[in-house]
Amino acid sequence: MPTMPEGPETLLSVDGLRKSYGSTRALRGMTFDVQPGEFLGLLGPNGAGKTTLIRTICGRVRPDAGEVRFLGRRLNWRRDRDAIGLVPQDLAVYPDLSAEENMRVFGRLHGVTGRVLRGRIERALEWTGLADRRRSLVGGFSGGMKRRVNIACGVLHEPALVLLDEPTVGVDPQSREKIFDMIEELRGRGTTFVLTTHHLDEAEARCDRLVIVDHGSVIAEGDAASLIRGTVGAETRVQLRLRETPAAATTAALAEQGVHVNGDGRTVAAAMAEVVTDLPRLMLRLSDAGCHVEDVHVRPPTLQSVFMHLTGRELRE
Repeated sequence: MPTMPEGPETLLSVDGLRKSYGSTRALRGMTFDVQPGEFLGLLGPNGAGKTTLIRTICGRVRPDAGEVRFLGRRLNWRRDRDAIGLVPQDLAVYPDLSAEENMRVFGRLHGVTGRVLRGRIERALEWTGLADRRRSLVGGFSGGMKRRVNIACGVLHEPALVLLDEPTVGVDPQSREKIFDMIEELRGRGTTFVLTTHHLDEAEARCDRLVIVDHGSVIAEGDAASLIRGTVGAETRVQLRLRETPAAATTAALAEQGVHVNGDGRTVAAAMAEVVTDLPRLMLRLSDAGCHVEDVHVRPPTLQSVFMHLTGRELRE
């Protein structure tokens, strides 16, 4: 079990971090908190500062200004390293060692030895579904299996905080689900997570709170629903394809009610607060006007819409 703080004390605080590489300003006053037991999603386009931030938290980059606090005190990597786990995007496993040997190496690097280490390795092999491949060389594993070993090695010392940097990149949907099943099991034990991902659907579905960064600064934070309401709005976009072109009078009447008929004359678009009631009413109006609906496309607001609204850039792998 991870060693968790008692009470509501903030687990991790990032306060005013600044870091430049020559004329490139990677971090420009980055500030946010992570609470105990939280699953925080850290989102941003390439070049937003996410990698520099993670490396700063891990003690691999020294900031020019600002600080990182862990449990209320300035983070000291030598003191706090065993309370923090890192699962990097680039696989940090040894291909010429077996799954079991990899876990033993990383456990010992964090000071876990003897009977405790043997017990944790056994649990990790079962947890990752790799008990029957324990003596197989990791170099021969599939991408999803390597990712699972990567995660196990990053958390074998049972840290209170785990930094997940693109843990599902390049794996198939089944492997993604297995990886998140593993993560959810750790969450059940009280582990806190910070996840960076380019899969916005993952972030929206799994994270308690999201921090969106761009150009080295935090530009928005909150849960997915509040971010949607505060940016693109909660209304659902509905598009209907008609068999016939509405009469000019019908088009004008629809426009007065906020319903737009596109230039092709057969595509109707509207924003709806309550699709369950608003859509049937619109379809009835069209039917009364002699228009038959061939297709309906309902597009609720998503985190992708929020991201594009805030950054103007696609979130790409």
